Amino acid sequence: MKQMYFHLMPYTELPDDFREKHPSVWVDIDPALFNPERAHRMYNEFIDELEFAAEVGFDAVCVNEHHNNGYGLMPSPNLIASALSRRVSDAAICVMGNSLALYNPPVRVAEEMAMIDCISGGRLIAGFPVGTPMDTCYAYSQNPSQLRQRYHEAHDLILKAWTEDKPFAFNGRFNQQRYVNIWPRPVQKPHPPIWIPGSGSVETWQWCAAQSYVYCYLSYFGYKLGMDVMNGFWREMDRLGKDRNPYRAGFLQFVGVAESKKEARDLYKEAAEYFYGRSLHVDPRFAQPSGYTSESTIRARVRSQVLTAADQAVGAALGRVKAATEIDDIVARGYVIIGSPDEVAAQLRQVATELNVGHLMLLLQFGNMGRDLTMYNTRLFAEKVMPQLRDLFADRWVDHWWPKAMPRAARMPASVRAVA
Repeated sequence: MKQMYFHLMPYTELPDDFREKHPSVWVDIDPALFNPERAHRMYNEFIDELEFAAEVGFDAVCVNEHHNNGYGLMPSPNLIASALSRRVSDAAICVMGNSLALYNPPVRVAEEMAMIDCISGGRLIAGFPVGTPMDTCYAYSQNPSQLRQRYHEAHDLILKAWTEDKPFAFNGRFNQQRYVNIWPRPVQKPHPPIWIPGSGSVETWQWCAAQSYVYCYLSYFGYKLGMDVMNGFWREMDRLGKDRNPYRAGFLQFVGVAESKKEARDLYKEAAEYFYGRSLHVDPRFAQPSGYTSESTIRARVRSQVLTAADQAVGAALGRVKAATEIDDIVARGYVIIGSPDEVAAQLRQVATELNVGHLMLLLQFGNMGRDLTMYNTRLFAEKVMPQLRDLFADRWVDHWWPKAMPRAARMPASVRAVA
């Protein structure tokens, strides 16, 4: 099983009363809360953490794209990925990913990802998310009813730009270009592996299954709520007559490791409560614009991650439900897995087996977790948890969706900075 280090790059200094005094962490978050000098330190520490994860043996480092929000400071994951491509020696560079419908023209994605693939020597994983409604419909003012049409057209243009051996013209509904002829071109042929991050839309996993791309469920609410989504994906694979190779899928899980479960609870309590109390405080106004969610998803009663967060905020405000913003509830519901290395390894093995996922993405920095605790969590996971999971699925399945890099001897040596 591949074990991948995922980083949201959250703003770590939202005020204690953020949930009470501010309606949303996304879209219309108060600009006065952002301190550029403090962000300078955050960005550099976050990059240190990603580089350190690669040093201690994670199979990949993962970055993603969000806009107008205080829980993820990466409006351009390609900038972070390009820096990592130069500094990280062997780990795959997973851009999870670029929201295709937001790029005009989309060949910009083809060009920048080709650059990353060249710099890294063929280690890029290309993630193509549709994008959350907050990012796409509100921050970037896209028409929700046209979003997937734009997305699919952009996807087709990017793939053709990567694979066509001559300049060509493209005349689509949303994109018209007389000369498409990208330089540079990716190392990997015919193109880098494509992974599709999703948050619970039926049409996303159906399209992903039909294309034979990796479907990655980026879950904020743990494996217990993730079961319905992953079962839906695997039923679609069965319907299409495709095998249940676990490397067709990925899953994101929050994790906190310590010497004991009690110590883990004490260490990660503040960071977990910060994330679920502040970082995921989403105003329901932005969670479900008309036209964004398809009829098939509504009929299937599949709840997106964003809608779940918004519903919890409303229910808690009205006194109908108790939002899971305290550590014991967070752990009980499976949002964050904590414990000793053996306890965490056993739970993650169960998660990967029951969900049938061969790419496990770990969030080992979350909320306002500081650098020292993040490094501790990362190192302990790499040394004592990771080895217990390496053999999972290795005896039966082959990962056909992993980057095919240039031979190590043919690549330029990375300039990796020592990290304590």
